[in-house]
Amino acid sequence: MEWLGLHFITELPQSGQVILNCVHDPLLVLLAYLVACAGSFATLDMAERVGHAEKTGSQRLWRWVGAGCLAGGIWAMHFIGMLAIRAPIQTHYQLPVTLLSLLIVLLASWLAMHTLSHPRPSFWQCLKASVWIGLGIAAMHYVGMTAMHSNAVPYYQPTLFALSIVVAIGASLAALLISSHLRDGSGPLHQLLKYCASLVLGAGIVSMHFTGMAAFNLVLPAGNLQTLPGENNHLQLGLTVAIMTLLIIGSSISAALADKKLQHKERDLQRVNALLSQLDQARMSLQQVAHYDALTNLINRRGFNQIFAEKLIEKTNEGGMLAVLFLDIDHFKRINDSLGHDAGDELLKVLAAHIKSSVRTHEDVVARFGGDEFCLLISLHDHDEARQMAQRIMLKMKEPIELAGRRMVMTTSIGISLFPQDGKTCEELLKNADLALYQSKDNGRNGVNFFSQNLKARATMELQLEEELRHALRENTGLVLHYQPIYDLQTGQVSKLEALVRWQHPVHGLLAPDRFIAIAEANGLIADLDNWVLRKACEDLAELSRQGCEELKIAVNCSPLNLAREELADEIEHALRSTGVAPQRLEMEVTENALMDNIANTLGLLRQIRALGVSLSIDDFGTGYSSLAYLKRLPLNTLKIDRSFIQDIPTATQDMEIVQAIIVMAHTLHLQVVTEGVETFEQYDFLERHGCDFVQGYLLSRPVPLAELRPVLNEINQRNHSRTITPLSLARGTSALASTDLFQGNPGPHAIASIARPIH
Repeated sequence: MEWLGLHFITELPQSGQVILNCVHDPLLVLLAYLVACAGSFATLDMAERVGHAEKTGSQRLWRWVGAGCLAGGIWAMHFIGMLAIRAPIQTHYQLPVTLLSLLIVLLASWLAMHTLSHPRPSFWQCLKASVWIGLGIAAMHYVGMTAMHSNAVPYYQPTLFALSIVVAIGASLAALLISSHLRDGSGPLHQLLKYCASLVLGAGIVSMHFTGMAAFNLVLPAGNLQTLPGENNHLQLGLTVAIMTLLIIGSSISAALADKKLQHKERDLQRVNALLSQLDQARMSLQQVAHYDALTNLINRRGFNQIFAEKLIEKTNEGGMLAVLFLDIDHFKRINDSLGHDAGDELLKVLAAHIKSSVRTHEDVVARFGGDEFCLLISLHDHDEARQMAQRIMLKMKEPIELAGRRMVMTTSIGISLFPQDGKTCEELLKNADLALYQSKDNGRNGVNFFSQNLKARATMELQLEEELRHALRENTGLVLHYQPIYDLQTGQVSKLEALVRWQHPVHGLLAPDRFIAIAEANGLIADLDNWVLRKACEDLAELSRQGCEELKIAVNCSPLNLAREELADEIEHALRSTGVAPQRLEMEVTENALMDNIANTLGLLRQIRALGVSLSIDDFGTGYSSLAYLKRLPLNTLKIDRSFIQDIPTATQDMEIVQAIIVMAHTLHLQVVTEGVETFEQYDFLERHGCDFVQGYLLSRPVPLAELRPVLNEINQRNHSRTITPLSLARGTSALASTDLFQGNPGPHAIASIARPIH
């Protein structure tokens, strides 16, 4: 039987024909198996490379390399297997037919690699491809068999022939499934699995070949003489083909391994580049955060200092002037306290935009230093440019702003320092601009001030005074209390004393409070100072009690900053307990504005103080903005009328009417009234006639130290028994006007009369 040029044995041959049995060289058979295993391993490796390659060109390249390795392995296995045949007759091979078989297996191998190029080929895709690949391998095998020529005729057994095709298809399916499964693994175990799979696939390919060879028989026709085989070099040729094939496959595997490492390095490099890019972005973000204000998007202090340093170097080398403008929004804290911090932030954004729109876009630098502080750096040619810039900003700031349903107008205080005359460094210029800013605030705000050396001298003096005041409080040296009598118009006796602090400075002499109270408040010393005054006043009151003045009370001033401290009530209680003074003999004086600034917290603290039994007095009444609705809720005992309403009496009719109204209102609220700054008999008569309870001032006495107090008290109280009152300063031979109490205010323009008048 003959089909497609192949002869099949259907029955035993007739007489006259001889069937020749062939054997195989075991060394070449083993060599063929090793080549098949190498080709299988290369195929698995190339399939993995195709799956991991990111570029289309690389995938195409490794697909062809894999196809070449698989085809070379199968074809070399087949050729070596053919060389392993030991036929009893002389045989030879046709080269063109042999090369044709190589082309067939190359096409089948390309189909295999093409199937493996899919990321996840399905089973049915693998099965369909394996049919074509198996048929291709079988075709390669039997086309290669036809290349063998001899006197005998080759015949094939149909069953084994069909079985060889089935084995080829099965081996192809196994190769596809194993390759798709192993393409994504890594590590030693994965490599071991690849080795084992290569041995299995090699066995499958060899099994197909030798199943086909088992179906092969040589039949020598009758009459043909059996020619003995000559000496051949099949072993040498097989070794040569095997070595060449293994070298090619090994080179391909080495190239794949090198490409894999290179790809890993590229990925590592890409990862490093990505990290560097992220770090660069993070650096940019950090730089944005580090050098820009998140709320207003203006440069912050750090960014400003960097630009400032660069500008200073430029102006130093090339010449020119710079101006530093320090801005502070007037009364901005009220916005946060009344409308909340969110509204305050929105207002800051608007104000920042106003400032930014007032300057030259490219030449000037605008920065926000924090809170409501802004700073500008401008280049200029003369002094007036800085003033014009400041005035332009102040005018822009006065534009009405709609915020939280309200229409408001803000103002700003500005301080200016100039380079080079006011400083050569960033720190010096900023410090000097800040000093000028505080001068603007001291002058009533909403103004502009340039730095001057006087400001620096004053700042230096204040710094020195701060250090010395801190030392005086720590060592309890230099601070003294003076006491000014408060005269009771009903009893005609001195019933109270106001304790007024003084500082006996070793260089500057006796300093009034206006020289150091503000320094203490600005540097966190006011709590210690007030506590010292409180303890010292209680100690002196205890001493006066031992001297027979058991009914005297002492009024102690309380700083507005101290009203925000919850510890104040405990400190008062401790001072009273440690000195043995009854709480009813102590009166705390607080200013009107201090009470109103934070009425909710203040009210609770005042109630704690009143619960101790201590009296409370509202000082400087009339100069603040207290509400009568709140005033009636405050646990007060006394109301002290400010001296500004008294100094022009009796010539100022309006002041007289105001004082009358305050007295009536205070009595309606069940408050006693003290009037300070009384310096003339006319003022005294007016207050007595209109029901004032107490008077205090230079008409009675200047503040005196504790050592001089008893004679003063005795003299004032004795004058009441004679029903006459004489200015104590004149009676003691001193000038009232020469004794200036700066904490209480300077005496008015009226000289104290030297006439003794009867008390009505």
